[in-house]
Formats: sequence, C-alpha cells, structure tokens
Amino acid sequence: MIHFVANICKTLKKNFFTRPAPLVARDILGKHIVRNYRDQNIIGKIVEVEVYSGLKDKGSHAFGGKITKRNKIMFNAGGFVYIYLIYGMYWLFNITTGNHGHPEALLIRAVEPIQGFTGRAASGPGKFSKIFKLNKSFYGEDLAISKRLWLEDNLEKIKIKRGPRIGIDYAGPYWSKVNWRFWMKGNKFVSQ
Repeated sequence: MIHFVANICKTLKKNFFTRPAPLVARDILGKHIVRNYRDQNIIGKIVEVEVYSGLKDKGSHAFGGKITKRNKIMFNAGGFVYIYLIYGMYWLFNITTGNHGHPEALLIRAVEPIQGFTGRAASGPGKFSKIFKLNKSFYGEDLAISKRLWLEDNLEKIKIKRGPRIGIDYAGPYWSKVNWRFWMKGNKFVSQ
C-alpha cells in the first residue's frame, strides 16, 4: 500500500485525531512529533504505532468499559496524551483517537531521529519516551494546543505494513493476533 502524507510543517489539529484509531494509525506514520525541551526542539518521524481500540479489545486498558484513574483519558476525544509507567521505569506514550466516550489510543512504538537526538535511536516505546523527555506530567496534554509537544504534517511518499501487536499474548488468541501494528516499510528505526 502506498500512502501520501501532506502539508509540511502544519501542526495537526483536533479533527485529525477524532477519527477511528486504525485510520489515524495509517495517517500518523511519517508525521513529525515535536517536543520543545529547554527552548530546543526534539523532532522525530513516527515510523511505528499500535492501535488499542474500544471496549471489546482485550489488549486495551479500556477493555470492558471500566474507567480508572489511569485510563480515564482514553474515554476523552482524540488528540490527548495517555501516558503510563510500566515495570516502574518505562513511560509508554499513547495518543487518544476517536470520539468522546469511545476509548481508543495509539501507542507510539518508534520514531526516526530528525533533530535534537544524541545519536540514540528511539525504536521501542520506552526508548522513545526517554529520548523525548516524556513523563507523567504529559498525561492529558492536548496535542492540538500544547506548546511543549505537538505533531506536524510531513510531505512524504511512504509504504505501510501491518501485523499483530507486540507483547500482548495475555489478550488471548484473537486479540493478540489482530493486525493493529502499523509501520513504515523498510524503515530501519522500526522496533524489532
């Protein structure tokens, strides 16, 4: 599949995110994520994401519709940051998608370095958050208006691949095999 990404350096607005997660997942590949840190921009190209969608997805923190302190932002409209700590040391960064009341999010798995990196790759969700200096303070951040974190369009012709999500065997034989991981074909920064 060939996909076109348009409008260089245009900040993505709310309507980009308030669509179903699988559509946003395909369209977000190739976009630039920009983190303003100490008056410098760290910029990466999004090259790999995973979809977590709806109340029936056993891989999702919103499975069954139970709202908790941790997952409540997933029930908001698209364009907000859902970030949480795993293993007591890794922040996993997600972006909400869809409409209010329909919990969906994209986990950012890998980005290609564009600017402000110190020679380290950001392949893997924990590495991405570490390099971009992301932590709990970003929980609920509105990416459409934030001055410290936002997404920009990028004009580029890309090919997209998809396959099962990684590391969710606990979700059972069906949900662990759903092809909801999307990545840029041939990009060396995609996680292994």
